[in-house]
Amino acid sequence: MTIRLFLPYADRRLHMPAQPVPAITETVRMIWDDMIATMEAMPGVGLAAPQIGIMQRLAVVDASEKRGQAVRMANPEVLHASVQLRPHEEASPNLPGVSARIERPRAVTVRFLNADGEVEDRDFVGLWATSVQHQIDHLNGKLYVDHLSPLRRKMLVARSAKLSRP
Repeated sequence: MTIRLFLPYADRRLHMPAQPVPAITETVRMIWDDMIATMEAMPGVGLAAPQIGIMQRLAVVDASEKRGQAVRMANPEVLHASVQLRPHEEASPNLPGVSARIERPRAVTVRFLNADGEVEDRDFVGLWATSVQHQIDHLNGKLYVDHLSPLRRKMLVARSAKLSRP
């Protein structure tokens, strides 16, 4: 397992939709392993492949207290989202040093290809749901700051750039 580097916010790949994964292969499994190692090194509760420059619809999420419970997903899509929203302070290693309070549905039902290559529908609640939605945004070429007003987004991006300078 390799810990991968994160793309900077300005990289155009972060703002483009990722390509669907046709099948779960050994290469996909190795990418997931690297993604989990990278997520744990952050530390974080989720990671999407485009964040590390892999333009495939792959994500991992682990919002468990003990860790080691990562869910591997290919081609995740939200089938159902609760009406009740849950605010959470979100951040991204692609935009270091800043965060923002984002409201997302408190619970979602997601369909994805799992590690066995089978279609799975799973319910996620709370932080799990927030993280899954955050990762799906990445797969669609969006970052959490895209949920903010243009002025607030511009301020956070500028602050992150300032903090990231050596």
